[in-house]
Amino acid sequence: MIKAKNILQHELIGLDCTVIRSGNKSQIGIKGKIVDETLRTLIIETEHGLKKILKDSCVFRMNLKGQNILVEGSYLIARPEDRIKKKIRKW
Repeated sequence: MIKAKNILQHELIGLDCTVIRSGNKSQIGIKGKIVDETLRTLIIETEHGLKKILKDSCVFRMNLKGQNILVEGSYLIARPEDRIKKKIRKW
């Protein structure tokens, strides 16, 4: 079961997401639903179309059943299938 504590070890596709911090200032505030994930990017479907966001330079706010969780993008860098298997000590 996906919870705030173990969100990094679960599938992110389908979660609502907002970019809180980014190295690219034009990406701050982008929000929508995560529709795809690659090794280094999240693809977010916004009301203005699909946006490809680099994971490593961002902090994301993910909405999980009404609870907002801040996730440092650098913890997400891995292929989704590898990230799910990986043990994360502390984040």
